[in-house]
Amino acid sequence: MEATSRTPDAAPEDGLWEGPAIGLLDLDAFFASVEMLDHPEWRGKPVIVGGSSGKRGVVSTASYEARRYGVHSAMPSAEAERLCPDAIWVRGNYQRYREVSDQVMALIGDETPLVEQVSIDEAFFDVSPGRFSRESPVGICRRLQERVAALGVTCSIGLGTSKTVAKIASDMDKPRGLTVVLPGSEAEFLAPLPVRKMSGIGHSTEARLAKLGIRTLGQLAEADEEELLSEFGIMGPRMVERARGRERSQVAEKAAPDDTKSVSNERTFARDLTTEREVRRAIDYVCTLVGERLRRKGLKGRTVTLKVKYDATHARTAQEQLARPSDQEAAFAPVAQRLLAQIWEPGISVRLIGVGLSGFGPDGGRQLSLFDAAQGADDAAERSLSAARDEIRSRFGDAAIGYGRDLRLREESSDTTPMNKG
Repeated sequence: MEATSRTPDAAPEDGLWEGPAIGLLDLDAFFASVEMLDHPEWRGKPVIVGGSSGKRGVVSTASYEARRYGVHSAMPSAEAERLCPDAIWVRGNYQRYREVSDQVMALIGDETPLVEQVSIDEAFFDVSPGRFSRESPVGICRRLQERVAALGVTCSIGLGTSKTVAKIASDMDKPRGLTVVLPGSEAEFLAPLPVRKMSGIGHSTEARLAKLGIRTLGQLAEADEEELLSEFGIMGPRMVERARGRERSQVAEKAAPDDTKSVSNERTFARDLTTEREVRRAIDYVCTLVGERLRRKGLKGRTVTLKVKYDATHARTAQEQLARPSDQEAAFAPVAQRLLAQIWEPGISVRLIGVGLSGFGPDGGRQLSLFDAAQGADDAAERSLSAARDEIRSRFGDAAIGYGRDLRLREESSDTTPMNKG
């Protein structure tokens, strides 16, 4: 599609771009698009990727045909079925989506080494003139769209001088849109938009800003920084700076293959967990899944994060440090259990449990005491047991061996395909 410029009568592809040029490539209805790529007979029909309504599933992605009925991501599957009863439903194939995503990211990498993938279907990239090319940033974006389309999926791109502007611009014209915000026109572009359009401003922050009479990014740009500092801390002035289009953000270079920031897993349950025994069993179950993934990646983490989601919109998290990095659920599951008291009270319904490990790195050469040596023997036995269990599951499937609690909770989990990033 033709580039959209926020400066009248400008022709950015023919002129000189001055300053940073940061793009955000967003794959259109990605999971559904891959399904239609693999099933051409589904093109033009409403396709929904998500879990079943009977097991508390939610919509992962809906094709644009399904969106015309009001279906959208994160919607409960039961509601989506009611809105679009004739839709084609697919559980999802994460490995296939990752394969196509990797192909797209490689295309971006052909244009610039500064590629920062933020999710399976989104990536920032830096095509500032003079850094790695003297070509027009707009021309590069056009070529990227054509090359992505040749793979059988489509993308929308926002191009501006910062991540904030690029992200907002990428959502302005979907699907297959290219929205260009020229250097110097950022404030004009942002001013009429509601504050929630800016990443990092959720419902709570939006409500607090509304009480101050701030509902648009233009109003936020003109706000008193001292007042916002008092209300939001250091994030207040930062929001003002971003709303003015003055943010100076950098695209991080592509991380090394082993530069994983966190490894996590979460499970949504087909029925609410209400008793303490159920919730604690669920934590142990998810910890087992995380432990398997850590060992498969050869990683040990020090920071344990527990996430508890009560309903579709309310969740809380808590963190605690391990004494030393570990990949054994026997070491971090008790910590996750201890964190529960900080974010949950018996009687409150629980819809989802998530556990994550981060802070990967060496043990730091800590000197072992006699007690540590004794503990080391126990650790070795636990590692041997974990390795044997992992090997059996690798060869014969996840259901080949496990604890009794795992089997029961596996049956009670929602069947929405987990799209874990780590």
